[in-house]
Amino acid sequence: MAEPLPPTGGRHWLLDPVPREHLRPLAADRPDQTESAYSVDAGHVQFEMDVAKATFGTVAADGDRSGRELVLGGINAKMGLTHRSDLQWVYDGQVFSWSRSESTGRMEQRSGAGDLQTRLKFNLWGNDGGPTALALMPYVKWPLSASHVRNGHAEGGLIVPLAIDLAPGWSLGGQTQIDWVHYDPAGHGLEWANTVTLGRDFTDRWAGFIELAARVAPESGLDWQGQFDLGFTCEIREGLQLDFGCYFGVTRSAPDYIPFLGLTWRY
Repeated sequence: MAEPLPPTGGRHWLLDPVPREHLRPLAADRPDQTESAYSVDAGHVQFEMDVAKATFGTVAADGDRSGRELVLGGINAKMGLTHRSDLQWVYDGQVFSWSRSESTGRMEQRSGAGDLQTRLKFNLWGNDGGPTALALMPYVKWPLSASHVRNGHAEGGLIVPLAIDLAPGWSLGGQTQIDWVHYDPAGHGLEWANTVTLGRDFTDRWAGFIELAARVAPESGLDWQGQFDLGFTCEIREGLQLDFGCYFGVTRSAPDYIPFLGLTWRY
């Protein structure tokens, strides 16, 4: 949980950065699916990277579960705008996917650059400490040209993350998310997602989490997706954090498992 800033902390903004000695504890939107309720300190930048993330057992509309996907170099670049807000640019990275052809039954490989999103996080309370923190994070996915891995349509939504400070060394997080997603050929429809995550600090450097995540996508033709997630973080040095873990599907409509390796760096 964030520690209180000095009284002058709220006066800083993009062009008047918070002094490094007064930075809040590092808080990242990764590696769990629950986003952080805390914004990046004003005038500072933070990079959160998917070094590698693989998905096994993706489900097609016809029920086939042979799909696989590998993502390399995904990044969320954040810039602290004010005491309570940051601007984020999210690039999905280079995507390589394999799926079974309905006509031939053979595995087909596709690859290409992923989507680009812009997100704005605004912390409502708790940025500087306290038992709870809440934020609003609207986002838009840009309608880049369609490709093998992009649908070429604008999408967007709203993410609402909550953080709760429990006993020393323990934290609880939750999130509600509404997405406006495009489906071919039906057009746009809504999806809903909810998560709850329990975090534990093992040492000054090591921490871990377990998480439950659920998504409902009525227009997709699939049942609700449920996942159980497990991961760990290691703060290599101040402002530099390594993470790794795996998401496990607990319903047939969810991918079988998604191992990941990531890195967060704040400057």
